Amino acid sequence: MGLFTGINISASALTAQKLRLDLISNNIANINTTHTGQTTPAGNPIPYRREVAVFASRPATNSFSSYLNRAEQNLNSVGVQVARVAEDNAPFRLEYDPDNPAAAQVAEPGVPVGYVRYPNVNLVKEMVDLVSASRSYEANVTVLNTSKAIATKALEIGKG
Repeated sequence: MGLFTGINISASALTAQKLRLDLISNNIANINTTHTGQTTPAGNPIPYRREVAVFASRPATNSFSSYLNRAEQNLNSVGVQVARVAEDNAPFRLEYDPDNPAAAQVAEPGVPVGYVRYPNVNLVKEMVDLVSASRSYEANVTVLNTSKAIATKALEIGKG
């Protein structure tokens, strides 16, 4: 484990949490978006679908060739990364409003005529995720600052 490994891990986590915060804010911004420009085969509008970040660890490799390749490509092989951005498959919220332009004009399975499909975004769930992501971000900033302080103290030892 090198001097900058802790900093690299914290930096990767900060990047991942920033994307998570961006997705949460996008979900909140689209909480009432009933039409995304796409339609079902029956011609009814498709609402916004909640997005979530799926994290995965970046595996640490211990072979000399992997260290050499990483150094050449300037890549970090430890930490966390966003594996993908997934759409939440929770059902849409239905509300009867036949005068709404986004109301179903043709009946479909689970969507009767006159019902509007609203996004599957729950504000309470988004706020809980927002607090969680914010706290994770703060924790990683603390770890990053501690790693910097340790590195600084290690360099001061060498001064004598």
